[in-house]
Amino acid sequence: MPKSRNQKQKTVVELKENLEKAKSIVFADIQGLKAKDLVALRRQVKKAQANLKVAKKTLIDLALKETSRTKGKSLKAKEMSGEVAVLFALEDPIKALKSLYEFSKTHENLKFIVGVFDGLLVEKDGLLSLAQLPSKEELLAKLVGSLNSPVSGLLNVFQGNIKGLVFVLSSIAGKKPDKS
Repeated sequence: MPKSRNQKQKTVVELKENLEKAKSIVFADIQGLKAKDLVALRRQVKKAQANLKVAKKTLIDLALKETSRTKGKSLKAKEMSGEVAVLFALEDPIKALKSLYEFSKTHENLKFIVGVFDGLLVEKDGLLSLAQLPSKEELLAKLVGSLNSPVSGLLNVFQGNIKGLVFVLSSIAGKKPDKS
């Protein structure tokens, strides 16, 4: 059953609100996804503090026209292929993208189209590479390990000299004097 004009206006207002408060936006083609898969996807992205909205391309275009999220290039949903779903990352933009990427691994019908990060348009390949980056916690752990490496190496060098001295002294102390 078609939506009434009021329902469409409400959808456009909801899309505009999400566009304004989102830290990043990802457009995905969901053509061929079953309703139960879409519900599972919504739950998964909700855990990553994100919203997933499915709307007609014309309504998405109306919301995009009224909010400028991109620097330079204009973004039009009508030019995108398939049924379009919009992922709005409310907290961590990469975490939301990763949740969508994890879901796409098991559901080949979900395809990335384009995304907007810090006002810049990111194509499909860029989205995939961003989604495959290690998490923030992993990167911080690697950084701490890298910063700690020279200190622990220096500590091992100092301990090696002390161990060598102890070994030499114990071997001298363990020798019995020659009676000759």
